[in-house]
Amino acid sequence: MGWAAEDKARRAQPPAIREFMREKLNHSQAVLEGITLEDYDLILVNARKLLAMSQEGMWQAVEGTEYAEHSANFRRNAAALAKAANLASLDSATLAYVRMTMSCVECHKYVRGRKSAALNTPLPSQADSVAPLVAVNADVGELSKSIER
Repeated sequence: MGWAAEDKARRAQPPAIREFMREKLNHSQAVLEGITLEDYDLILVNARKLLAMSQEGMWQAVEGTEYAEHSANFRRNAAALAKAANLASLDSATLAYVRMTMSCVECHKYVRGRKSAALNTPLPSQADSVAPLVAVNADVGELSKSIER
């Protein structure tokens, strides 16, 4: 999905979901601030808020086991972040933050991919008009191979 399509999809989200995701981003940025300032209280407060948010109903963007695994991975990393803040371990907090952020990125890629696939699935009425194009593309591919030989 291109940038313009992603921007359009983001604007199409209900305001409550946009606000929820903005809040999640703000807490994540506050964690980074806490890490850079070595402010373990700031890290801990925001890690706990992220954990609490991940338990809310609005968190669940899609159904399915793969999404549930992404969420569980996020929770493990956020819990490790809170633990590192409790132990005042900057290196552990930094590593947990990076892992938590990576879990966010992976999950968002997964959700966007599912939504993009759903948008790109031809409707039954479109299937008949798409089939000839698929056949032409296959013929062109075969023609290209024979020319290269």
